[in-house]
Amino acid sequence: MRIFKNYVTLFWIAQAAFLLVKIVFAFRPEINLFTEEAQYWLWSQNLAWHYYSKPPMVAVTNFLSTSLFGINEFAIRIVPAILGIGSAWLIFQLTDLLFQSKKIAFWASMILISMPFFLLFSTFHMTDSELTFFWILTWYLLAKALKEKQMKWWVFAGVSAAFGLASKPVILLIIPILGFYLFLRKDLKTYSKEFVVFGLVFMLGFLPSLIWNMQNGFQTFKHIATLGGVEGEKEARTILDALKSFSEFIGSQMAMISIFMIPVVWVGVKRFKKQPVPDALFLLLPALVPFVAFGALSFLTEIQANWIAFSYPTLAVCFAYLLSENSLNWKKYQSWAVGLGLGLPLILFLPEAFGWKKVTGVEKVELAAFRRMAGYDQIAQRVMFLQDSLKAKGPFYYSESYHVSSELAFYLPDHPQTYQAAMGARRNQFDLWESLDTKVGKEATGVFVSLHEESSEKVTQFEELIYEEEFPIYFREVYLRSAKIQFWKNLEKYTPIHTGAY
Repeated sequence: MRIFKNYVTLFWIAQAAFLLVKIVFAFRPEINLFTEEAQYWLWSQNLAWHYYSKPPMVAVTNFLSTSLFGINEFAIRIVPAILGIGSAWLIFQLTDLLFQSKKIAFWASMILISMPFFLLFSTFHMTDSELTFFWILTWYLLAKALKEKQMKWWVFAGVSAAFGLASKPVILLIIPILGFYLFLRKDLKTYSKEFVVFGLVFMLGFLPSLIWNMQNGFQTFKHIATLGGVEGEKEARTILDALKSFSEFIGSQMAMISIFMIPVVWVGVKRFKKQPVPDALFLLLPALVPFVAFGALSFLTEIQANWIAFSYPTLAVCFAYLLSENSLNWKKYQSWAVGLGLGLPLILFLPEAFGWKKVTGVEKVELAAFRRMAGYDQIAQRVMFLQDSLKAKGPFYYSESYHVSSELAFYLPDHPQTYQAAMGARRNQFDLWESLDTKVGKEATGVFVSLHEESSEKVTQFEELIYEEEFPIYFREVYLRSAKIQFWKNLEKYTPIHTGAY
């Protein structure tokens, strides 16, 4: 039997098939937007040069997609899906550039799309979706610059990195990684001019953030410093706390890369002693430097699993090359690893039909995986039903949680601007928008929705409570949790609790 070996065509067939699965997933009615997705969409309805915690790129792409496709889940999730295809194609091109092999390039792209972090970033619209794309694009353009020795590629790479900086500031790690790479190659002096040009173009992407933060009390800088454990209240950490945090960091990063690739790492270490991988430093440093830096930081503070996962795509190139140079059994392992890495999430992505997920127990896994993405459309529909029944005209909607407020804005008809009642949580974008203060003394109904609080009376005083209920939320027929819904008449006083926490 003749084996099909047009690897470019195979790449596009595989990508088209997986894109179709993601589109089907986006239309599943029982799965709503992840709360961060809803928040970033709401940013796109309030376009700015920067936001409290992140640069504007995620808001810009949401604005473009929803302008084209309307405000719906598909419009939000088609963006990471397309960026995912673009990222996989760039890994294909980078691998082919380095190894002159479309077969290795194909497998590098397949390994990449099977990695858990990449499945996450290319399915749900997070700031990491844009960041990962521009990270890969920048390293591809830097590879072109080093191979072809033309200044234009350094400039293009700088532009790409600037767009990455408009996605998430952690991409600044490129500067020390690239400098370290050139130093180890003894090429830092040779490419000093190009390195400076790249850095200057790169830093143009920082200007909107800098200007916005200068105008807004450097909110983002304080937020990032708090997350990194530099500012804010610090809990005393014992040696056991530090070791636990570090071990959790290691475990989370292995899970992000893929447990199926751990044996390949072992093979790579053994093989590297005999024959180094070509351009190994160029492929490994982008992942290893952030891993070591954040691993050290994990002894001091908690590190979220996704914070450095964007830096791992070049590992897929290493894995594909290592497996291509090994025995037939390892090549079979490659196929199984990719198949399982894609197949297991595929089971979750596909919709329920004829009750097979319930019978096989997959539904229980779905409940755990999608618990935080269920029920917001149900809440919105219930609010509208009650609003109509109570004849509440021109109400305003709010929650103590910016997550719930963002979801309400997305799922309520006409997508109203919602509010957050400041009840002692850390600062967020809602603190910079119109406050509940503007509703004091206005004859209007306030609709409070919460998944955790019984009431907002700690910070609000209304004329009277009109109606309240505990509304049950379901995932298909399975009960998940309840939401408190209250209708209040005329806000008389609002005394927000601001802790100063970032």
